[in-house]
Amino acid sequence: MSISRLARSIAPSPTFALNEQARMMRERGEPVINMGIGEPKNKTPISAILSSASKLSGGDIKYTPPDGTPSLKKAIIQYTEENYDRVIAPENVIVSSGAKQSIFNILYSILNPQDEVLILAPHWVSYPEMVKMCYGIPVILTPEDGSFVPRMQEIEAAVTSYTKAMIVNSPNNPSGAVFPKELIAEIVDFCERKKIYLIMDDIYHKLVFDGKRAAPAYEFTTKTVEDTMVIVVNGVAKLYGMTGFRIGWVVANRNLVEVMTNVQSQITSCTSALLQAAAEGALVGMQSVVENLRLTFQNNRDIIMQELKTFNGIKAARPDGTFYVLPDFRAYNNNSIELAKFLLDRALVVTVPGKEFGMEGHLRLSYAGTVKDITVAIERIKWALDPNSPNEIYIGDRKLVRDWL
Repeated sequence: MSISRLARSIAPSPTFALNEQARMMRERGEPVINMGIGEPKNKTPISAILSSASKLSGGDIKYTPPDGTPSLKKAIIQYTEENYDRVIAPENVIVSSGAKQSIFNILYSILNPQDEVLILAPHWVSYPEMVKMCYGIPVILTPEDGSFVPRMQEIEAAVTSYTKAMIVNSPNNPSGAVFPKELIAEIVDFCERKKIYLIMDDIYHKLVFDGKRAAPAYEFTTKTVEDTMVIVVNGVAKLYGMTGFRIGWVVANRNLVEVMTNVQSQITSCTSALLQAAAEGALVGMQSVVENLRLTFQNNRDIIMQELKTFNGIKAARPDGTFYVLPDFRAYNNNSIELAKFLLDRALVVTVPGKEFGMEGHLRLSYAGTVKDITVAIERIKWALDPNSPNEIYIGDRKLVRDWL
């Protein structure tokens, strides 16, 4: 069997691979704690359930327009006006099967072979692979000072005549960092001047803690949606805990949306009418679910940071948003892939190697789960790595003795 070079060059998703391994271990009865998955544990908002149930009970589940149902696009337009203070038209919106497909559609629509896309590390694992799938070249920028927020001078130095786009994710997966509004303003001004597409992945934009705010890029440009280089990606997966519904969208100039609609129509035809109805229900329904999730994650953030403080040898920057923390474990192992495998085998805790996010030596820990899962998972990790922790531990019904330190 002959497989294309491009397909062979695409790395598998480490999060999905680890989640599948954890699922198989749980099926064997092993008490695995998954700190790797980026998924809120809430139930689907009732407004989303009722909206999709109403659509389903009507029995009229057919093709929709490739760019999304008019009623969902209307809800997205209202959402954009309320949260971005930007008036847009239906022609500025395209609905896709998740924010991931939205980003891929953008890249497929704007990139020519060998165009460069600047990706700020730490970065979501799929960005570089999607760029490569569109025959572009991912250029990874890692802050020189070891922090999770680059300086504008570093960004400017990384841009070349081949740079076509930049991807900014704030609040950031995997670090939880929120970029200062001054930096967002500088990035917007730079991209507008250089005619570089600025793809804002805003999927976590309301999950911000301690009274802070993730400044929207639209705030720093006087250009209209038709003229700006800013492209905004969002969806219902994280804010509403609707990861399985796979509904995301893009707000961009109508020419780009027209091209993306043509691309999408040839790939998936359209997004499920049933799932679009659910997303519409979430957007127009009671928004308390978003605030409840935000408060839950802020409390979980405080708990995991308190637990990590008792851990000798690691450094952990306090997240300002999302539901991830990215501690530095290089005091124990510089190879994050080896370390993640060790912790899964010995402590039965799933983590995600920092190498996949452009931050080798770190591990991403999700605190989207229960308080019990968080505290028990950190206790297990400490037992496996920290020689100052107790030498014995119970994992499930088994008493284990550490014999490798």
